Amino acid sequence: MKYDFLIIGSGGMQGRIVSRDLLESGFKVYFADLYKDGSEKLLAKYPDVPFAFVDLRAEDGAINLLKTVDAPIVINCAEGDWNDVVYKACLETGKHVLDLGSDIPMTKTQLGMNDDFKKANLIALTGCGSTPGINNVMMKHASQFFEEIDTIELGFAWDSNVKKFYVPFSMPSILEELTDPAPLIENGVWLEKNPADTEEIREFKDIGTQKCYLVRHPETYTFSVDYASLKPKNIRFYAGFPDHSLETLNKLIELGFDQEEPLPFEKMQIRPVDAMTRILTRLPRPEEYSEKENLWVEVSGKGKNGDILIRKMECIVSTLPGWVEAGCNIDTGFPAAIMARMIHDGRITARGSLAPDLAVPTDEFFKELRKKGMTVYQDGEAIV
Repeated sequence: MKYDFLIIGSGGMQGRIVSRDLLESGFKVYFADLYKDGSEKLLAKYPDVPFAFVDLRAEDGAINLLKTVDAPIVINCAEGDWNDVVYKACLETGKHVLDLGSDIPMTKTQLGMNDDFKKANLIALTGCGSTPGINNVMMKHASQFFEEIDTIELGFAWDSNVKKFYVPFSMPSILEELTDPAPLIENGVWLEKNPADTEEIREFKDIGTQKCYLVRHPETYTFSVDYASLKPKNIRFYAGFPDHSLETLNKLIELGFDQEEPLPFEKMQIRPVDAMTRILTRLPRPEEYSEKENLWVEVSGKGKNGDILIRKMECIVSTLPGWVEAGCNIDTGFPAAIMARMIHDGRITARGSLAPDLAVPTDEFFKELRKKGMTVYQDGEAIV
């Protein structure tokens, strides 16, 4: 049987959002994951949806799956450590692919396959969620107003109405960002800084005052490449969390739950970060809980008329009725589903291995976000 999409990581936080959104839109979807438990609710509601176990760590695991499933587009919602494995499998089996992004070395590896995907007449998009993802497309929109760019700053600010810890998004990604050195470009030179040493207070639309930190993110690299003709001198990525979340995150790091080295347990090897993630995803959601997030990009430099110009792009995301369990994670799952549909219906025509800003039509994308309750602003004014 032919399917529209194969979703790898269907049972994960983002995979469930992508899967549900596409199924409710009437598409034929095939599920695959290392575990089945995260997909069980959707499988019960949609009994005709097939499921396959896949271990991306196993040699030929992804290739064997892709050869079995007749779907032209693969949406990879698994952790980014295996993005290149899925890319190689898609090249071998002739499928389009998109994922939620990874760290800079993995991103370089994926973008390095550009010529291979072009020759195969395929599109591969890495970083198709909130940031990377929405922020990439907002950067593309902002760039059109500049003759030359001096500084690009971007990031996210997140908060919840109940001041109690609840998993915001991928725990491995959060803990890595708070502990790994943060790469940035200052005066044209690549540097690294310890996130804990870069704390600053900023004010955000609909969020308010929040602590921010420089963190490791692939946009620092992709923007330096994609906008090289505009000669940006400074590129910095910031993460913002409320105090009640930061306290818990820092305690988990202090206790060693961010460790990725496997530990022996009976006859198994278990990574502390994986065990912690599985446990935390089972935390009950507080009553009347809701979230809000501000995705933002601020660009400064010389405008088309030669004047100094500052342009700020923002996407405001709130918990939506019917999607309460997902919180603000909709801003990662929805964009991936939107971009997948745009590949499916031909609105994305680019070929090669790219970041979203080089392939996704901005106006169309912003309209699709608006339909999903996510509004994009330019200098405080909503883009309709």
